[in-house]
Amino acid sequence: MKKNDPSSMSHHGEDQSSKSIQFTCSMHPEVLSNQPGKCPKCGMILVKKEDAKKEMSGHKMVGMGTRGITRPMMDMESHDHKNGDDHKDMSMSAMKMSAEDRMKMLNDHHKQTLWVYWTVVLLGLWMIASPLTFDYGKNVVEPSGGRDVWLSLADRIAAMRWSDFISGILLIFFGWRSLKPNRPFSVWIICFIGIWISMAPFLFWAPTAVAYYNGTMVGVLVIALSILIPGMPNMISFMKMGGNMPTGWSYNPSSWPQRSIMIGLAFIGWLASRYLGAFQLGYIDTSWDPFFGEGTLNVLNSNMSHSWPISDAALGTMAYTLEFLMGFMGGTSRWRTMPWMVTFFGILVIPLGLVSIFLVISQPLTVGAWCFLCLFSAIIMLPMIPLQIDEVIAMWQHMLQRKQKGDSLWKVFWKGGEALSTENDKRSPEMAELIDKPLTVLKSSIWGMSFPWMLTIPTVLGIWLMASPTVFGIGIETPFSDINHLGGALVIVIAVMAMAEVIRSLRYFNVLIGLILAVMPWLIEDVNIVFVLSTSISGLFVMALSFSKGKISETYGLWDKYVV
Repeated sequence: MKKNDPSSMSHHGEDQSSKSIQFTCSMHPEVLSNQPGKCPKCGMILVKKEDAKKEMSGHKMVGMGTRGITRPMMDMESHDHKNGDDHKDMSMSAMKMSAEDRMKMLNDHHKQTLWVYWTVVLLGLWMIASPLTFDYGKNVVEPSGGRDVWLSLADRIAAMRWSDFISGILLIFFGWRSLKPNRPFSVWIICFIGIWISMAPFLFWAPTAVAYYNGTMVGVLVIALSILIPGMPNMISFMKMGGNMPTGWSYNPSSWPQRSIMIGLAFIGWLASRYLGAFQLGYIDTSWDPFFGEGTLNVLNSNMSHSWPISDAALGTMAYTLEFLMGFMGGTSRWRTMPWMVTFFGILVIPLGLVSIFLVISQPLTVGAWCFLCLFSAIIMLPMIPLQIDEVIAMWQHMLQRKQKGDSLWKVFWKGGEALSTENDKRSPEMAELIDKPLTVLKSSIWGMSFPWMLTIPTVLGIWLMASPTVFGIGIETPFSDINHLGGALVIVIAVMAMAEVIRSLRYFNVLIGLILAVMPWLIEDVNIVFVLSTSISGLFVMALSFSKGKISETYGLWDKYVV
């Protein structure tokens, strides 16, 4: 008789059989065994029968409380996080689930989130009624600064009316189609309709503030209802569960604390950009600036700004909107399960963020003025780059590892890859602890970003370099000011980005910038000698400090060899 044969338990004596503990599967209660093991149908860990009954009872009691917000992947990840090693096998078993089990989960999940698609239909009706309720031909405004736009006023009014009307019809049609499960293309189309609704007001220079407000808010709701609240369309059918810790890493870059700070910064940037966009679109008459007086108006109405066919501030609002929403997408394993999303999020934050920052840096050079809220937006954007780069690197590390295992990079990029480890994140605090342990959650949100003095001092010196022309009374449109404004801003950008431990080597660029700052002022005639000495000495300090790496607090698996 085999030792591990469940049937053997019944032969240990009639006096014991009545007292033997039975085990069952939470997903398949018809599976019974007299000893622990795995479900032969789905591979999940068997639990005590009485515990399974309690669990099922608990689900019934809280059914209304969880209806419509339960995403299977996030539930399983949360379960693994709480139970640690005892459920590693269970998390891996999801990869072995049959197509029938996955379809059952998909249908059950769709029933829970059915209200989402009804709401999309209702928002479609709202959009159809909007041009009739809020007459876009009354109380119209013109863009700021006498800007010429690519549409006449009559065309702007007509374009917004037709955009809202057609978008509403499409939302009703595809929302209705999405009432049946397993229609991912309809859900994705709804998402893109939401993006269009958000973009239409600034593409068509919406003639009234209510049209702009209606579009931005309804657009965000539609995007959230399509792919955030119910989760990624049909991801249940191909999701690959497993550990949420990248191999060799000391923390999870996709944890909720890590993402919460990105979400918060993106939301603040969204508000600031929306305010600036409202001014350029003509909905408010002035833009508040506590430091630079008319500087903000000069920048927002400059030739550089007018060279864009649309409001550059409103375009920035759209970018921040997507960054804010994408922070919520996916579970704590998204570096592995959603490489495409992490890539697009990284593109929004890193290269596009750098473009935005450099446009702000160029303001004193091209316009001869500073814009306070533009600077504020750049200050918000800058730390997002080092805070996001680690998740991008974890994602590419996983793709490289799956490629070495023989997987198709194309499939892994779009559908994720199987976990190489069952290790789960036990270090990150839960977001529910924020109220009781705010410092603990805050510290965990910036793991991977450290602040050694050889980077913080150059950052302070960069701020001094940008402010020194004003301190020494040197005009903003002189070559002396240009050197310090541009050089100081670059020092700050490089130093802050290098605070991300995974790209600490970026600091070497400040060696070159420091050298230029130390030499260039001496090549310009008729300048304040004290100003020259200040700039030159600051450049030498920046150059000298940038050779040291500083302390590295975390580990990054395969990437450790590049942290130099």
